[in-house]
Amino acid sequence: MNLSHAPGSGVLVRCRRLLEPALREAVSGLHPWSGRMVAFAMGWSDADGRPEGGDGGKGLRPAITMLSAEAVGGTAELALPGAVAVELVHAFSLVHDDIIDNDERRRHRDALWKAYGVGPALLAGDALLALAVSRLAGWPEAMKYLSAALVELVQGQTADMAFEERPWRGANRVTVEEYTTMAAGKTGGLLGASAAVGVVLGGSPELADRMWDMGRDLGVAFQIVDDMLGIWGDPGLTGKPVHSDLRRDKKTLPVLAALASGGSAAKELSAVLVAGVVDDDSARRAADLVTDAGGRAAAQAMADHYLTTALRVMDECLPGATELRALCHSLVDRIT
Repeated sequence: MNLSHAPGSGVLVRCRRLLEPALREAVSGLHPWSGRMVAFAMGWSDADGRPEGGDGGKGLRPAITMLSAEAVGGTAELALPGAVAVELVHAFSLVHDDIIDNDERRRHRDALWKAYGVGPALLAGDALLALAVSRLAGWPEAMKYLSAALVELVQGQTADMAFEERPWRGANRVTVEEYTTMAAGKTGGLLGASAAVGVVLGGSPELADRMWDMGRDLGVAFQIVDDMLGIWGDPGLTGKPVHSDLRRDKKTLPVLAALASGGSAAKELSAVLVAGVVDDDSARRAADLVTDAGGRAAAQAMADHYLTTALRVMDECLPGATELRALCHSLVDRIT
């Protein structure tokens, strides 16, 4: 499902309208060169600094922060420092991820490093991170969760990279359990912080630990769906080339689940992966074998499980938070 047509899309528009002026104010204090790069990364301008109205992202994480605050009786405005912080951390992570993964495209445009170079892009990412931390300096209870998310993000990203060096089969292969731990950190940590910071700033810090756990489960579901989109998604919607994860030997959940099935399709898939996915034909064959071995169905079932777990906690902590519930559901309901 395209998130622009998701049930929570109207909420995203409302939250984004509140968020963008605060984001621009935060970025305005940067060095002009860093500011220009950040404006490009946010979709506010082209690489030459000319204003654009492009897609700077949907603002999912800050929306979770603002809606969490509202769900405990606070306001979206009260949660803006946290909303800005989580969006800046997310932008920082994307800048660095594109460098790490050597991805040249982001949201249908050049990635930041492709437009400006690796060194300048690293500095821009560092600027985003520093700004994020500064937004919550006056709220130590909220900062605790953002700090935890940063540690989780780095740990998860490190594990994800290390997985690429491990074999597809044998005693040292990556397990589904290891993948789940990685996804809970790499993707779930920031979603957990988004929700926890929201209830803290909204006035209910006693709910923060449970909302942190909710976000981590939601992150596992979200990452699994991202993995599925990387194999079967429409590049016109995702903005990134299909099958790139297969070509890079990334250990994604659909592939790991397919290999674990043990049938004839799994054995053939293993042989294709060990030989190397080097062209369009081998990529398509590998994707077909993942489906035949049950990897797609297993991934969908696992995403549904983690979403159900996350929503159960949300319903217990924030009964009646219908907008937040619909938004979180839409994060996983993206595969048609």
